[in-house]
Amino acid sequence: METMAPDALTRFLDGYAPLSGVADELKRPDGSLRPVWGKLMRHLAAQSPETLARSFARGDQYLHDTGVYYRQFTGTGSTVRDWPLSHVPVVIDGAEWNELAEGIAQRAELLEKVMADLYGPGELVRDGFLPADLVAQNPEWLRPVVGIRPRSGHYLHFLAFELGRSPDGSWFVLGDRTQAPSGAGFALENRMASTRIFHELFPKWNVERLAGFFRSFRDAVNGLRADNDGRVAILTPGQHTDTYYEHAYIARYLGFSLLECEDLKVQDGRLSVRTISGPEPVSVLWRRLDSRFADPLELDETSALGTPGMVSALRAGAMDMVNCLGSGVLEARALMAFLPRISRHLMGAPLKLPNIATWWCGQPAERDYVLDNLERMMIGSAQSTKLPFDIDASTALGGKFRDTTAQGAVAEWIEREGASLVGQEAVTLSTTPAMIDGKLAPRPMVVRVFAARTPDGWEVMPGGYARIGRDGDPTALAMQSGGSVADVWVIGDEPVARDTLTRNDSGPFLRRLPGLLPARAADNLFWLGRYVERAESGVRVLRAYHLRLEEYGLRTVPLVDRLGRFLGSYGLDPEDAVPAPLLGQFAAAVTCASKVRDRFSTDGWNALNDLSATARDLASRAQPGDDAAGAMSVLLRKTAGFSGLVHENMFRFLGWRFLTIGRALERADHMASVLVSLAGDGAPAGGLDAAVEIGDSVMTHRRRYSVETGRDTVIDLLALDRDNPRSILFQIDVLRAEEERLSEITKAVQPSEAARRILVLQTALAVARPEQLTERRLRRIRREIASISEALTAQYLS
Repeated sequence: METMAPDALTRFLDGYAPLSGVADELKRPDGSLRPVWGKLMRHLAAQSPETLARSFARGDQYLHDTGVYYRQFTGTGSTVRDWPLSHVPVVIDGAEWNELAEGIAQRAELLEKVMADLYGPGELVRDGFLPADLVAQNPEWLRPVVGIRPRSGHYLHFLAFELGRSPDGSWFVLGDRTQAPSGAGFALENRMASTRIFHELFPKWNVERLAGFFRSFRDAVNGLRADNDGRVAILTPGQHTDTYYEHAYIARYLGFSLLECEDLKVQDGRLSVRTISGPEPVSVLWRRLDSRFADPLELDETSALGTPGMVSALRAGAMDMVNCLGSGVLEARALMAFLPRISRHLMGAPLKLPNIATWWCGQPAERDYVLDNLERMMIGSAQSTKLPFDIDASTALGGKFRDTTAQGAVAEWIEREGASLVGQEAVTLSTTPAMIDGKLAPRPMVVRVFAARTPDGWEVMPGGYARIGRDGDPTALAMQSGGSVADVWVIGDEPVARDTLTRNDSGPFLRRLPGLLPARAADNLFWLGRYVERAESGVRVLRAYHLRLEEYGLRTVPLVDRLGRFLGSYGLDPEDAVPAPLLGQFAAAVTCASKVRDRFSTDGWNALNDLSATARDLASRAQPGDDAAGAMSVLLRKTAGFSGLVHENMFRFLGWRFLTIGRALERADHMASVLVSLAGDGAPAGGLDAAVEIGDSVMTHRRRYSVETGRDTVIDLLALDRDNPRSILFQIDVLRAEEERLSEITKAVQPSEAARRILVLQTALAVARPEQLTERRLRRIRREIASISEALTAQYLS
């Protein structure tokens, strides 16, 4: 640690002034520093502005390199944004956190009991602990799920809670997240970034680790499988949801499959996933989409995200779901008004962690209080809000409005906002330090914490993440509104041992079987390979065209004209230095990769995004001719970098094989197309040299044949040479090897239709002589390659 002058900390904190009447995480009411923050503040104060900026940049660079993002929605669509990290973590004393954890665990168990009653005997409504309207009129209470008892015996397994600190310093619950709680994966990434920012000191600061929490949850979920039958998977709405990155990240981290509803089917009461080798059972599903979308047969018939029969699979006891369908009913803010009394009834004890003050407006006595105080209440929100009309409090009498105009305004607004059932006291959130323009400033904060069910009870993550209000608008906590997020450190009194997700168990070594590959994931990897290869092939032809355009100028030259028409057959306008369809092919490749983020390396993802971004940049400034040829050379080098990562670093799992098959099919077809155009009947002068150049085989041709290019030498090298990775036969050999490997993995008994077609084409090429590959034969080869693609798609990807 850098040496700190005695007054450095004082200068560093100069100007940090918490708001009057608001609790602050950093400073006590008397202005003194809270002890738990001491080490962090002294460390920050000892850094020069330049050193601090470099430290923060390390965390930002990690998030960028890892590809952490969130999707921001606008009125016209959505865009991907960098993860908005607030670099200064929120620091909480371990003893205080332990008390919080006890309250969270109690609340989690209470919600479990409420859930069991709402979908079971209904005693809370019958005995007057909950109003019937509160349940029956809640769209998240799903009648078809009533009476379905979870196979595990528990409805809730993973929960999140929004916590705030009141002006007196005590904690309270702002909201319960029971539907499909998000953020645990982002909490992990925040932690990874903060350890890079404070890499020298983090291990010494007794910060509680997060890995143990995730290990316990992973083991608990794996333990839900009946007799170890079936897979564990995370169900995601898809890449267009704002938290898709987290779904993919947590799936990789925990070793679970990431599935979409279209991957699943229900047959004979069993849930299975469509894989390249047929249906495989799914035993546990961690649901990350709202309940009502899960089954269009029994829940929301308009849902395009659901799997028909999902409810019937739960009813049959064939699977467990985390959390059970219908758990969104517990998120109703109106329910919070009744939890204190329900806790005493069901738990025999008051809530250890209180709610924000909440009133049910459906009961006269409580409604009177709400109406008398409407102007200082907020309805259905965690932030202060004004009603959109003026109302005289004297109109409240007996729970009704005398003024029918005001009554109608209230009713209309309530119906529109969907918040008729609850009134809540306005909340003033506590503040935490954030670095704004090089200085610490207090910003409002809400902490999200997580609880997971384990065989030993509820375990609370020792940390979480905090949402921080933005500068100039302290109420804007959501990232969609410009807020940021911070890591949460729980500081213990004793040194904390390093921890990982892997427990060091004794026992015999076991090699796990390869993970299943859903047909949808295989299809995206297959087309990822095709799009990248298609783009690379287009780039090679474009470079050849622009080099000759530079050489010959605008004169009419048959070879330039032929290359231009060849590009046009692929939808590429030769007058554009970087044609828009080429950008579309790179973008399509990125889209395919984004759909399989859980199966795709971070380096590969970054290389592919960089390739696409470079193409867009070059399109904005490159000019036809030599400038465009240079731009194509840049794209070829970057494409080669991506291909190298895939070939050298990507594990040879099933997904890699489909990516390889896609590339091989596209390259073989493209080379046959090039030979038809440039080595076929009536090919222009210089066409053979251009074909060898496009096939990246100029030096090989010179060494091998020691003669000028002739049709036989070009056909031999680019179509029939088994050692040339650009030749047609080389690619067919690749297809044969990969298809045989797939047949072994999928335990195919007889050769498939695709295998037979590959073998026929491979044999024909292996015995062919160059002169036999006429233009007509080359065109037929293209049709045969297309038929192989169709057969592979029908066998594995449909």
